[in-house]
Amino acid sequence: MKYDFEKRIEKLRKLFDVLKVDAMTIYQGTNIEYLTGFDAGSGEGMLSLDRTHALLVTDGRYEEALTGNLPDGVDLKITRDYYGDTAKALNEWQADTVGFEENLPFNVFDFLDSELDSNFVPTPAPIEALREIKDVDEIENLRQATRRSVAAFNQLLNWIKTGQTEREIANQLDYFARKEGLEKTSFDTIVASGENSAKPHGTASERRIKQGDLLTIDFGYYYHHYTSDITRTLAVGPVDDKLRNIYEIVKEAQKRAIEAVKPDVSLSDVDSAARAYISSKGFDKEYNHGGGHGAGLDIHEGPAVSPRSTDEAVSGQMLTIEPGIYLSGLGGVRIEDDILVTKDGFENLTDGITRDLITIEN
Repeated sequence: MKYDFEKRIEKLRKLFDVLKVDAMTIYQGTNIEYLTGFDAGSGEGMLSLDRTHALLVTDGRYEEALTGNLPDGVDLKITRDYYGDTAKALNEWQADTVGFEENLPFNVFDFLDSELDSNFVPTPAPIEALREIKDVDEIENLRQATRRSVAAFNQLLNWIKTGQTEREIANQLDYFARKEGLEKTSFDTIVASGENSAKPHGTASERRIKQGDLLTIDFGYYYHHYTSDITRTLAVGPVDDKLRNIYEIVKEAQKRAIEAVKPDVSLSDVDSAARAYISSKGFDKEYNHGGGHGAGLDIHEGPAVSPRSTDEAVSGQMLTIEPGIYLSGLGGVRIEDDILVTKDGFENLTDGITRDLITIEN
């Protein structure tokens, strides 16, 4: 799929005056990928640009793949001295102030700071801000990632049986995802059953699922570099009435938060739509994480859906909405969907999976 990388670079350059810089150097792999298509990851090169120049520095492993395939105006330098050649280029460009990403590793910062003739200053995540708003092609990849992930999960529902281990279930879901043409997991697939489901970020273990368990499955897969992020909680046979009750509370809370999504609404208000409902039912202390986040090239991107968020929803964002209640020693519930903010409101990209409580009968 062809992205307009030149347009993305120009958008970044237009932010230079606001950032009070004359140039930027970029280390983070997903930011380099967003601007150039080079997807080797962090630490495999450096991208630098001022108002008229752009240079990608990497080594000979990537020369054949990149030669002739970079955006117009981006030069390629093949060397093992990523940071020395980056500093040399920036000095030749004679930028007064060079910005760097705030999460630049200290050793790289320390070297560049000593080698540059320019002031070397942190910038408040301008590329990440640009990445929050997806273009048409990015949205199509997100649609494919979510649709294929939904298809894989729905296949899994016919496969799960009492007595299987959490790890077996996670591995089988990953297998179905691969069959659907998805590239890789965006995190280790979470399958947490029984008391383990009370851990918001539990890991798949050798515990065998049994009658009366809640079973939380949290999964995400990449399609053409863009990822899904979905969670469903299932019942294994009849479950305790208290667990069924918290499921219904979480389901209603999530519905309220999703329906609050529209352009210009505060994302703290979206979070509050779910959190206030859960609190009204007496489970405020049992909901102990944020209400969601952005996703795209990374599984966790801005903006945050949380009580502390200062952002507003903007058309083109993809947000997860994922409230939960966790009862220590008993079990927990989380329901997560991928929500695209549209000009008129929202679109649920993962509505191919029911949010009603699914029961595994065998």
